[in-house]
Amino acid sequence: MKHLTVREIVLCGLFIALITAGTFIRIPVGTDVYTLQFLFTLLAGLVLGARLGAVAVAAYVLLGLLGVPVFASGGGPAYVLQPTFGYLLAFILQAWFGGYYARRGAAISYGRLLLANLGGMVIVYLIGIAWFYLVSNYVIAAPIPLWTAILYCGILQAPPDFLLCLAAAGIGLRCYRSGVWIVEEKHTALHKEVCA
Repeated sequence: MKHLTVREIVLCGLFIALITAGTFIRIPVGTDVYTLQFLFTLLAGLVLGARLGAVAVAAYVLLGLLGVPVFASGGGPAYVLQPTFGYLLAFILQAWFGGYYARRGAAISYGRLLLANLGGMVIVYLIGIAWFYLVSNYVIAAPIPLWTAILYCGILQAPPDFLLCLAAAGIGLRCYRSGVWIVEEKHTALHKEVCA
């Protein structure tokens, strides 16, 4: 098992703090309110890589489940019964996927990072909407038709989340170019081999 460097620990802690802060930055758009939580989970995957991105987001979720009020509606173990908890679980997988996909190409580019973010968005929507529907209908007895869940939790949320994907790709590319990017061991070894 690989030990984390101080830099990796600091960056993971930074992203836990950013995701938490992003949860409470509320942007009113019409009758809806949007947060920057999704933006920071996207960036966690891109900047930290698959493993550390998922670890940082999972640590954020674990903090909330332990009772630290980092979620939009508080925290605690009972939060798993909230219809929106599926999105939090999906953020972990989304961060892993974003970090994995972004680093699998020959070169890091805006288009590659955007594709990683869009793939992550699909993961979040699939898991989040399914959890929302199942918990609403079978746990808290607040029935909602599937198409209504898809409309309100997916279709209407997609445009602002797409904008966050665009922004995260741009910020992620900037982080890559400025050196604020965790390079995974496999790619570091390959890079050293090519440069030797």
